Amino acid sequence: MSTVLVTGGAGFIGSHLCDRLLAEGKRVVAVDDLSSGRIANLAEARGYGQRFTLHNMDVRLDELRTVFDRHRPDVVMHLAGQRSISASLTDPLQDASGNVLGLLNVLDCACAVGTRKVVFAASGLTLYGEPRSIPVKESARLRGRPVSPYGITKAAAVDYLDFYQRAKGLDFTALALATVYGPRQGESRVVGKFICQMLGGEAPTIFGDGHQTRDLVFIDDAVHAFALAADRGSGTLLNVGTGSETSVKELFALLAKLTGFRGKPSHAPPSEGDVARSSLDSALAARKLGWKPWTELEDGLGATIEWFRAG
Repeated sequence: MSTVLVTGGAGFIGSHLCDRLLAEGKRVVAVDDLSSGRIANLAEARGYGQRFTLHNMDVRLDELRTVFDRHRPDVVMHLAGQRSISASLTDPLQDASGNVLGLLNVLDCACAVGTRKVVFAASGLTLYGEPRSIPVKESARLRGRPVSPYGITKAAAVDYLDFYQRAKGLDFTALALATVYGPRQGESRVVGKFICQMLGGEAPTIFGDGHQTRDLVFIDDAVHAFALAADRGSGTLLNVGTGSETSVKELFALLAKLTGFRGKPSHAPPSEGDVARSSLDSALAARKLGWKPWTELEDGLGATIEWFRAG
């Protein structure tokens, strides 16, 4: 039975990934400092008994090595780190500490115990900067200029992964994720925030004119890409998105219809560090992983709304 270590395992994407890997028969070790992850997200994973272990730990700590020594994972899924674009703008040092130093500690630990591969959660929204053409291909990274420190750390991470593969033989796949949404997501991102506000009868705020777009990919689809990447996509950066653009105004209208919200949005100035358009070309992921999205946006949003209602 192979062992997979998931950093950020109590988070939105990480907890769903733990569930998927356990269902596949893997032994799963989650590492999470619970600064944003939630124990409640791991209710299903904890039902697998001794096949699931959680370590409450920051991935930057030296003690992470003891976790690797104990479990000796075959694959690491690295999702932990600082995840706020706005926080990176106000404190780039802390952002780099979480997203660069944390990554390097994970990579060094993985090399020390003979881990075969690291699958990394990159950011398709930020690492390419403002796209010149839509949908964005992976080759855009070579000329991209991220507009936030967060995006800079995600772009640098891919270079570090490439170095560790060339210099130390640690295989990797970096998944440039579109905007992932679904059950268990927090209220800080646009889909979760809009749903919570609408269900509470509060008018959501649209930053800017609402014409900015996002590529919205459902959580089950995103997790499927991680599961496939454990054994495929060696040494590559792969986009994980739908290739479709949804404007914030369109998202508002669709969520209003699905929740029954009849109010109008309020407006605020554009967010600093935000890109105007985002859509990812996932043709390379289809070739390298055999991956493609299958969840229709309205179906995924409906499932997400029901989860928030039940909570």
